[in-house]
Amino acid sequence: MIIGTRGSALALAQADKVAAMLKERGFDTERKIIKTSGDMFTDRPLHEVPGVGAFVRELDDRMLEGEIDIAVHSMKDIPTERPDELAIAAVLKRDSPLDVLLTNDGSTLDELPDAAIIGTTSMRRRAQLLRYRPDLEIQDLRGNINTRRRKLEEGQYDGILLAEAGLQRMGWELDVARLDPDNFCPSANQGTIVVVTPKDTEGHKAVSLLDHPLTNLETKLERIVIGILGGGCLVPIAAFATTEGNGVRIRAEVLSLDGDRFVKVDEVVPLERCEEEAKRLGHLLVEKGGQELVKEAVERLSGI
Repeated sequence: MIIGTRGSALALAQADKVAAMLKERGFDTERKIIKTSGDMFTDRPLHEVPGVGAFVRELDDRMLEGEIDIAVHSMKDIPTERPDELAIAAVLKRDSPLDVLLTNDGSTLDELPDAAIIGTTSMRRRAQLLRYRPDLEIQDLRGNINTRRRKLEEGQYDGILLAEAGLQRMGWELDVARLDPDNFCPSANQGTIVVVTPKDTEGHKAVSLLDHPLTNLETKLERIVIGILGGGCLVPIAAFATTEGNGVRIRAEVLSLDGDRFVKVDEVVPLERCEEEAKRLGHLLVEKGGQELVKEAVERLSGI
């Protein structure tokens, strides 16, 4: 079976992890690197890259054309609306869902000087940073994980925000400051690897053996919440579900681009009706004004 993946070091590490897990179960694979729009347009912020799913759609197209059998993605990059012919065949056990701050001197967010320059591509991280520290100067940060570290070391930034899961998958042990999910609620599905296949194929059957049911449920709930709000993965929306005994804690929020305004929910809901409760919380965010914040962000990012 042919595994399609982006060519960045992190994407290759994720694809190799899936290949190793399949090999343990007796399935042989080979890797095919595919360049995506998100990889090609590195001279602009992600919201300026044309289309939806900048890191996903080319792999979807190659799969629909029969060129690859399996595609490996960071699940937070997957749009909520998917081609009917393709299946999310497996959601792997989640790595850390949290954001971390990386600086050259080990400073925490509270220890950074006034007007410190922080690099991030994420509109969600940008808004949360400005809410927490309005004095910070947030600058765009593109490139793969190695390029981002190099830019920090060269002094282009005082700190950069990264997903801790990426550092884990690269095998890096760095002195980072982990951000509190109550103030920095992660993006939906952050820290999760998803494997996509065409529906009802041998690849689908093989990959389904890798699924981690608890992670699959938690990420599904997060996608339900953000799916009700809409707006895609680029606007400042966060959702984070964690199972706690017989319940699931669901945290979610929508922010304005400058972080000055936001609405949020944070409840523990019964496990037996958690999907219905996730829908309710999504609609609650809408009622609180979340839809207006999403619309405002989409209009500003699209230049309307």
